[in-house]
Amino acid sequence: MDNTKMHKSLGIDLKAHDTLIRALPELFKECFLNKEQDLKSLSYFYSVVADIHGTRVKELIEHKNKGPVIGSFCIYVPEEIILAIGGQLVGLCAGADFWVPYGEQIVPKNLCPLIKAGIGAKFSKTCPYFQVIDLLIGENTCDGKKKAWEILSDMVEMYIMDMPNKKSNSGLKLWQEEVKSLCNFLEKKFSKPISFDSLLKAVQKVNAKRSALNRLYETRKNSPTPISGIDTLLVTQIGFYDDTERYTKMVETLAKECEEKALSNSKSNDKKRILVTGSPMVVPNWKVHHVIETSGADVVVEENCTGTRYFKDNVSIENSLAKEDLLKNISDRYIRNINCACFSPNTDREEEILKICKDYKVDGIVYASLSFCTTYMIEAEKIRKVAKKNNIPMITVESDYSFSDLGQLRTRIEAFIENL
Repeated sequence: MDNTKMHKSLGIDLKAHDTLIRALPELFKECFLNKEQDLKSLSYFYSVVADIHGTRVKELIEHKNKGPVIGSFCIYVPEEIILAIGGQLVGLCAGADFWVPYGEQIVPKNLCPLIKAGIGAKFSKTCPYFQVIDLLIGENTCDGKKKAWEILSDMVEMYIMDMPNKKSNSGLKLWQEEVKSLCNFLEKKFSKPISFDSLLKAVQKVNAKRSALNRLYETRKNSPTPISGIDTLLVTQIGFYDDTERYTKMVETLAKECEEKALSNSKSNDKKRILVTGSPMVVPNWKVHHVIETSGADVVVEENCTGTRYFKDNVSIENSLAKEDLLKNISDRYIRNINCACFSPNTDREEEILKICKDYKVDGIVYASLSFCTTYMIEAEKIRKVAKKNNIPMITVESDYSFSDLGQLRTRIEAFIENL
């Protein structure tokens, strides 16, 4: 389908965009199409990526007649509140090396590639998702992002959520007020009050999505795992920008197929089982998974923002009789159950990783940090000590979005896997 007219209406730089899109099919082919695949339900998710700047963008444009389209970079932005005002939340992709040079024109080179790519995607006018949003909600999870919002606010309207530094009583109260303030801001900006019923319905929708992803991840506890790690990563990434209800149905279908495959599979598998943790991996950052799974191991789970943190635990609706009750439950779920490296101390993350290693029968941990992602790079030392104490082998790798270090990365990961 020719999307030129639509992209032109969004102010896309068509020439630069063509260069970006030409690079994606080769990357997609290398990571996904050059491997055996017997899960029919994955065809939907593959088709979404194959048409990444087409159908979904058109849907979002059409949605703007009914409600706002709001962008975010972080899972701390409560999707429930966006849905409750009739909006659509879009997790903005910032995982392409193509955008990094554009970002480096206006921010320092020694920032993490996610921030540089995010700014570059907007500055270059090559990503329709950045162009279609009515508002971008930022969050202060690191110093780099905190200052990046000042740059982006000159290009797009922004609302910033402040994050506490620790999960203390005062920190919890701060976050509860931030969630309430966001709700009030959106109601006023888009002239649409959020009722108890609309918020409850939104909570139920997002809870259903989380439950579907949890069901899919549960199948990965089987040996052999019925679905590859890189395919699961792709599925999770799509959840950040696809229609919530449609996505939930497709994940449920895939989970059911994986359950059936696991039950019928009598083959043994001696591949080592790997937990990937560290920085988030957003579309189209599939490099680490691709290297691990073409080096003789299986990625069976991810403890990061594009893994278990995204769907871990639902928002409670028990004893919720008023809108204020739901807002409190929303704030509690996001602050208590997401163990971001922005918190200090962050012992909850250490405990969570150990639990996941036990539940998924993990043989080793690959701690993958984006270059200059200071919080995760520093926290790797704490996780290494905990892993060593519990006799879990771990390797730390640092990389950006380019493929210039692919050979070195493969050499280190292959050696790690061989020694497990």
